[in-house]
Amino acid sequence: MILYGASGHGKVIIEILESNNEKEIIIWDDSARLPVWQYEVVKPIPPGTPVKEKMVISIGVNATRKKVAERFADSVNFGTAIHADAYLSGRATVGEGTVVMAGARVNPDTRIGRHCIINTSASVDHDCVLGDYVHISPNATLSGTVTVGEGTHIGAGAAVIQGIKIGRWCTIGAGAAVIKDIPDYATAVGCPAKIIKIKENI
Repeated sequence: MILYGASGHGKVIIEILESNNEKEIIIWDDSARLPVWQYEVVKPIPPGTPVKEKMVISIGVNATRKKVAERFADSVNFGTAIHADAYLSGRATVGEGTVVMAGARVNPDTRIGRHCIINTSASVDHDCVLGDYVHISPNATLSGTVTVGEGTHIGAGAAVIQGIKIGRWCTIGAGAAVIKDIPDYATAVGCPAKIIKIKENI
């Protein structure tokens, strides 16, 4: 497996792969970096060059992860990284490039898009739909039938009640309690969550 990104987020994904007894781990990074533990960090090969190994993009910033995925879309097959201590319902689906970290729980009939992050001890309940490049932070909770649009970041410890729709490229602050729908590009914080700004785009 190739990991693109040698940051702290990358370290967590290395341990996910190790939890599944993955022995061959290659780390790519655009910047010159020291090895991560016993794993050498090397420069990526040029986009368009076919690669036989699968890749996971180990970058926490959603917009950056999307750019890297698009850059290598024609030459790389993306894998998934699901920690051995995560619970993933057999009736849930997970898109390519997605990472599910230790202690996370994904319940039945949930659909998770491509290149998402379900972070440590996050809970995604039944019938949720997550777009591509979504990040559900540690200890965040999505109740049943929540919809989250592309690129949205749900902050650590946030809670979203059932049936809520959160738009594309939103930011939900840490500890927020979302009890109303959130439009595209909005930032919402607080308990209950209130919109404090709306961006024009990502």
